Amino acid sequence: MQSGGDYGNGFHDDHHRDLEWEEKQVSGPGSFGRAKKRSRGGARGGGLSTNVPRVSDEQKKSLESPDSPPPCTDFDVAYFHSYAHVGIHEEMIKDRARTETYREAIMQHQSLIQGKVVVDVGCGTGILSIFCAQAGAKRVYAVDASDIAVQAKEVVKANGLSDKVIVLHGRVEDVEIDEEVDVIISEWMGYMLLYESMLGSVITARDRWLKPGGLILPSHATLYMAPISHPDRYSHSIDFWRNVYGIDMSAMMQLAKQCAFEEPSVESISGENVLTWPEVVKHIDCKTIKIQELDSVTARYKFKSMMRAPMHGFAFWFDVEFSGPASSPAENTSATSVASGTSSTSPSGEGNQKKRTNPSDALVLSTSPEAPPTHWQQTIVYFYDPVDVEQDQLIEGSVTLSQSKENRRFMNIHLEYSSAGRSFVKESVMR
Repeated sequence: MQSGGDYGNGFHDDHHRDLEWEEKQVSGPGSFGRAKKRSRGGARGGGLSTNVPRVSDEQKKSLESPDSPPPCTDFDVAYFHSYAHVGIHEEMIKDRARTETYREAIMQHQSLIQGKVVVDVGCGTGILSIFCAQAGAKRVYAVDASDIAVQAKEVVKANGLSDKVIVLHGRVEDVEIDEEVDVIISEWMGYMLLYESMLGSVITARDRWLKPGGLILPSHATLYMAPISHPDRYSHSIDFWRNVYGIDMSAMMQLAKQCAFEEPSVESISGENVLTWPEVVKHIDCKTIKIQELDSVTARYKFKSMMRAPMHGFAFWFDVEFSGPASSPAENTSATSVASGTSSTSPSGEGNQKKRTNPSDALVLSTSPEAPPTHWQQTIVYFYDPVDVEQDQLIEGSVTLSQSKENRRFMNIHLEYSSAGRSFVKESVMR
């Protein structure tokens, strides 16, 4: 499918004031950075030990201002630490759609990288930094707060690039670079695009070092959502308990629903599961977005079901776009160009790497259900019980994604939706 034309979500009539019932989703205790399906734990950027300064509560208060980056917390320490594990980096590098699209984007912008200074935010093993050096960068600052930076330095040395790639072990908020830079590159995207809150570090790097008119890769990002039907998943997790070796175990179903659908699920679905054209939740221009905009994102939506089916929840996925300074932002393209089989479920999708019809338009990496799978997959917020919808039935409401007060790298999800005169609320926390 293709998304709607522009990036505005439109304001629709509010039918959510009198909620018929409420689905509350509260995660249980459990450690930060629990294993997730793509093994990124709760982390981007790796394992932090003594290289990031710790601050007292009094210092935190003095450091916290609208214009200052957040101080390093115990949650950040755990977050960075989870990225020290080689398996996380192996999985990301083996995601060919991800890694090859980044390499192609670097080579596509070689004229803007050659002879220039680059910062790689959250460099991990250093592979993107090396791609930039191979593209002719004069100097690359590879920044990572994880202990994986130690290995990155060895990788750089083994490839004879120590004179070009400088590995800085620390947070981008804390390390010092004594020159302006021409290019920022980063693979900052988390589940549902914004989970993990690493984009804030890219913004910090931009505001600290990027020259006016400099290049940021990726340049734009768009988060989409759509209602889905997934009876196989529901049957596998819930209906199984109706008859277990001839025994009625339906008394387990309520607990099974809570365990299966309490938290957002990262999994792969297909275009056949999607009930409607997707809508945009958030469009990001990496050159202009401010950190404060990431605190909370709210969008209203209005879908029309293309079929009669049980609606089991909402799916979220994203695109990122690699455009240079002269390229038109995604929001200025047509509806077909916006989706181009990437962000949505277009039957004619050509894969994750998308070149728009205009040769000057950008390369796009998609995590759409119709695109070849990536390690991001899709994120599904399931209802505890399905809602039956008819063909052409309207499904409308709002979604709010906000940083958790408990830990800014967690994400609170508040969904309001109504259909056929019934209104619902679903709340969950992505940990």
